[in-house]
Amino acid sequence: MATVVESREESRKETGTSLMFIGLAIWVADALVRFLFPAAVRIGHHGRFVSVILVLAVMGLGLMAMGYRFRGKGEESMAA
Repeated sequence: MATVVESREESRKETGTSLMFIGLAIWVADALVRFLFPAAVRIGHHGRFVSVILVLAVMGLGLMAMGYRFRGKGEESMAA
């Protein structure tokens, strides 16, 4: 029984870590969009770029928060 619980807890931690990593990758993509933003202003499509920047930022933040919640308490805080 204990091995099933430990396995489930390990699976939750791995899933949470994966979600946090995906959120971080989306933030990196967001940084690339911000890097290209000055070119969009010159062309006249800055509204589209701002909306993409905001959507990517919210998606990344949401995935990171969900991953953090999925992981639950860390092992250090559980031992204390």
